[in-house]
Amino acid sequence: MSAKTLNKLAVPGATLHYEVTGSGPVLLLIADGGSDAGAFDSIVGPLAAEYTVVAYDPRGNSRSPYAGQPVDEQVETSSADALALIDLLSPDRPAFVFGTGTGAITGLDLITRYPERVRMLVTHEPPAVELLAEAKDSRAFFEEVFETFRHDGVPMAQLLYAGGTGLDEDDLPAPEDLRPEYRELLDRTEANAANFFAHKMLPFTRYRPDLIALKAVADNVVPAAGVDAARHLPAQPVVVLSDVIGWPVVAFPGGHNGYASHPAQFADLLARVLEAEIS
Repeated sequence: MSAKTLNKLAVPGATLHYEVTGSGPVLLLIADGGSDAGAFDSIVGPLAAEYTVVAYDPRGNSRSPYAGQPVDEQVETSSADALALIDLLSPDRPAFVFGTGTGAITGLDLITRYPERVRMLVTHEPPAVELLAEAKDSRAFFEEVFETFRHDGVPMAQLLYAGGTGLDEDDLPAPEDLRPEYRELLDRTEANAANFFAHKMLPFTRYRPDLIALKAVADNVVPAAGVDAARHLPAQPVVVLSDVIGWPVVAFPGGHNGYASHPAQFADLLARVLEAEIS
């Protein structure tokens, strides 16, 4: 595996921790929720053989501290952060982007606002529930999670969130079988949970993608979902997106966290999807 370099980038209101591995066209990986760059450690190696793989901690998560007090994060702020990394590391060429969960929503906003800077976006299970016919019910679920967090704390909110999104069914190893670095990731994610529930969950799940703008860049947007996650909430909006832009949903291995539970197969499929654009 190519050597990984750890770096910092100051952006308005935060300092982003980012990691660079490999060489070739830039492939930006955007993590979900309260997670961070470490979520992608298992797929970086295979991808770095062909790409300059860039993973980062979204603002407020782990090693990307806010410059001041946390505030409710707007999706356009998150996409501006992603753009800043692309402009820094690939100033003369558009970048490939893979985003999962709220990171996929960041990717959708990024390609909508800055289409010339994204060569291809793989949007993996964006929880853009405003696209759903039953948006009212889904909106109410996330509001219930938020109120549970406010009144009962993080553990109860996590239980409700995981049960309602299918994350409690993800096929991950038992805690005692996890690699030390993945256990460290889980510890960091746990520490980020309060900030996610307080400041990120509702702004991101209330985001409504600009479907007209996305249709204009449909050739550069790949909707994706875990094969085991199709019946769960985060995978449902991408089906609507697929119908709008005319791309079939690419079924990745595993559930929502397939990049962690099935890393070899996940990285192989992602590389093949990206190669389809290159050839």
